[in-house]
Amino acid sequence: MTREEKTAAIEVLKEKFSGSSFFYLADSSALSVAQINVLRRKLHEQGMNLTVVKNTLARKALEAASTDSTNFDGLYDSLHGPTAIIFTEVANSPAKIIKAFRKSSDTTRPQIKAAYIDTAIYVGDDQLDALVNLKSKEDLLGELIGLLNSPMSNLLSQLASGGQNVMGLLKTLEQRG
Repeated sequence: MTREEKTAAIEVLKEKFSGSSFFYLADSSALSVAQINVLRRKLHEQGMNLTVVKNTLARKALEAASTDSTNFDGLYDSLHGPTAIIFTEVANSPAKIIKAFRKSSDTTRPQIKAAYIDTAIYVGDDQLDALVNLKSKEDLLGELIGLLNSPMSNLLSQLASGGQNVMGLLKTLEQRG
């Protein structure tokens, strides 16, 4: 790679890192070409792509993209050996796909080196289950709306049942008297 090509690659990666709240660093080196293609296809179907990068270029791009609100320092130690980057819009999607891929192909690869999830950094493949169990923004909003809706529903049902009890009591008193 020429210096100009490296500079261009760093700039492209910098833009991707700056524009993404969620990305994964993975090691897929032990996979065959056919397995990599299957994994890429599954990721692409969900709107993600797997890009293999040189660690020095990724590090320089992360350093250039780092700001006060986005600190990538915890990721630098993970940039060794073969590195593939998965950019995503949904925090737990790559983890789910990787877990399903491992089950279907009976392999332990790809390995999660690190994941950057909206300022939180998960390091190591042992974090895969934690990443799978992360809730998406839509899930959290749905739960919040359900929680906000619940007291109103309870109040309305209590008022409705209370009204029926009062009417029943008045009807019984009327029949007695």
